Amino acid sequence: MPDAAYAPTERTVPSRARERAAYDRELVHAILDEGYVCHLGFVRDGAPVVLPTLYGRVGECLYVHGSTGSRPLRMAGSADPGLPVCLTVTHVDGLVLARSAFHHSINYRSVVVHGTARQVTDPDERTAALDALVDHVLPGRAEDSRRADAKELAATAVLRLDLEEVSAKVRTGGPNDEPEDVSLPYWSGVLPVSRSYGTPVPADDLDPAIPLPGYLTR
Repeated sequence: MPDAAYAPTERTVPSRARERAAYDRELVHAILDEGYVCHLGFVRDGAPVVLPTLYGRVGECLYVHGSTGSRPLRMAGSADPGLPVCLTVTHVDGLVLARSAFHHSINYRSVVVHGTARQVTDPDERTAALDALVDHVLPGRAEDSRRADAKELAATAVLRLDLEEVSAKVRTGGPNDEPEDVSLPYWSGVLPVSRSYGTPVPADDLDPAIPLPGYLTR
């Protein structure tokens, strides 16, 4: 059974606002499971590159996918030592409006993962990873869709990044105004930010006899 927290490292201890850092495994998983898009950073030809991409979590592994012709996925090929990466996920929970421009901020929850991404070649793990990518966006969808065929699988590469060097960072609460600014005539507080879903819009060519799946109504 894994420890309740990830061990801090030199790369996961922030230089500022250390009190906001957390290493609790349950908190990290919750932040990751709530998001859709991560930003995957790596070095290519000596220059930094950051790509937004979908991801999925299975236990202590994160999976991302892409075209087999993608350079970063080829760089992480199983025959190589892997691709050193930094993966981040962030949720914005509120806009923090202070009386001074300097103290404006946001309430957020974020996770940063450092490690080496490697291509997944085991067929069973690839299937589980691709299902996880679909279900991460919408739980239940993998079973309610056609799985990739041989041609699609041949064009798809999957990377695994183990959750080992991980940290979360969270900011909550209101603005931190200076005492001398409290009497200024400016509104101060928090504007909450939340995610919501609209009414599902069926495809133009959808058979009207096909009912709306339960996972969409939930």
